[in-house]
Amino acid sequence: MQIIFEGHSCFSLISNIGVNVLIDPYISDNPLCKKDWREFKPDLILITHAHHDHVGDAIAIAQATNAVIAGQTDLIQCLDTDGISTITFNMGGTVRFSGLEITMTQAIHSSACTFPGGNGKYGGLACGFVIKDGQSCVYHAGDTALFGDMQTVISRHVINCALLPIGDYYTMGPDNAITAAHWLEAEYVIPMHYDTFPAIAQDVEEFAQKLEGRTEAKCIILAPGASCTI
Repeated sequence: MQIIFEGHSCFSLISNIGVNVLIDPYISDNPLCKKDWREFKPDLILITHAHHDHVGDAIAIAQATNAVIAGQTDLIQCLDTDGISTITFNMGGTVRFSGLEITMTQAIHSSACTFPGGNGKYGGLACGFVIKDGQSCVYHAGDTALFGDMQTVISRHVINCALLPIGDYYTMGPDNAITAAHWLEAEYVIPMHYDTFPAIAQDVEEFAQKLEGRTEAKCIILAPGASCTI
């Protein structure tokens, strides 16, 4: 699976059979992303929760490309999805899409609708996703604190790569992300949700050094627009 980091928590995943998944498409207002939202041609858009820096350009991209939007049931009901194909599922549920298997996981975070027009209303439960393409397994943790089910539930998936927030302040910070990586027994970790705003600035090189010193995981630091294949 090819993993492309688009900045903040936004990733493009291209499966071994060429299915393009876009997660948390915060593009237009993302100071770390230099692309235009019109450059994205996903088959599927996954949204972890209702905050504007995660919903981002999901609706515009789906309207332009006929991509399917998938997410937690209550969140999708809050979005203006007229004319857009959607998949609504919930915690612990698994859906299949074009050869992919996607399981929704818990995330410990708030989820008010802060996107334009959302007016702060209830936006469902924040979540993460475990995504499998038959060869690789990627876990996008979403915005989350450290929580015990990473060790007891999510780790039952054989995770090749964990995309973990390290920014602190709004999510878990570096030390708890290292604990998460240890619990998950991830082969690789890609840090996310850091340096976008001053409040979540982090020394990612220091994080990588500590992660590899304390766990068996290897850290892959991706600049926005860069990619790796697992």
